Amino acid sequence: MADGRLLEAVRATPRAEFVPAEYVVSAYRDPPLPLPHDQVTTQPSLVAMMASALGLTGGERVLEVGTGYGWQTALPARRLAAHVVSVERRPDLVEDARRRLAGQSLENVEIVLGDGTLGVPDRAPYDAVIVYAAFPEVPEPLVARLRTGGRLVQPIGPGGRERVQLYERLAHGLVYRATVTPATSSACTGPMATISTDTCRRKCRRPVLCP
Repeated sequence: MADGRLLEAVRATPRAEFVPAEYVVSAYRDPPLPLPHDQVTTQPSLVAMMASALGLTGGERVLEVGTGYGWQTALPARRLAAHVVSVERRPDLVEDARRRLAGQSLENVEIVLGDGTLGVPDRAPYDAVIVYAAFPEVPEPLVARLRTGGRLVQPIGPGGRERVQLYERLAHGLVYRATVTPATSSACTGPMATISTDTCRRKCRRPVLCP
């Protein structure tokens, strides 16, 4: 973790405040932890890699897809970006994340209930997009919400084994820039719109680092 601001954000954001009570004892370990609805948290080391890949300088508007309980949402809001819009499709997770983030006195975070693959259009354009679910390809609406010169990081793959990839939006479209890390899918399911196959309309997956 080369970015000192990111390291400071990790240190300043108590993960124990963002996990279910029964898993507080494991909050400072790296593996994903269970959330309601058969969801899991994204492991902290992968969150750090993905956030670092965006190269945030502090003034950006960031779209995050997949709030969970909000720990990874707090990191860019605390040190790395000017404003974070995070979208989560489960109403109870939205309310829980809002409560937990309010406890951190973060005023530059907005949690939106909805389908993250649509990109929260009324808050666009975004300088950066970070997606915490794996899809076969980047959903086209997310590309449309990203400003020219903006960056997007997302796990890409059919399910099971993915690559976390970094893209840049240019005038003619989205351009691949780098592979951040290989990853494998955790057992996370749920409908998400505007993806390329029927199977992936029914299932999305949280990635974890390959062993």
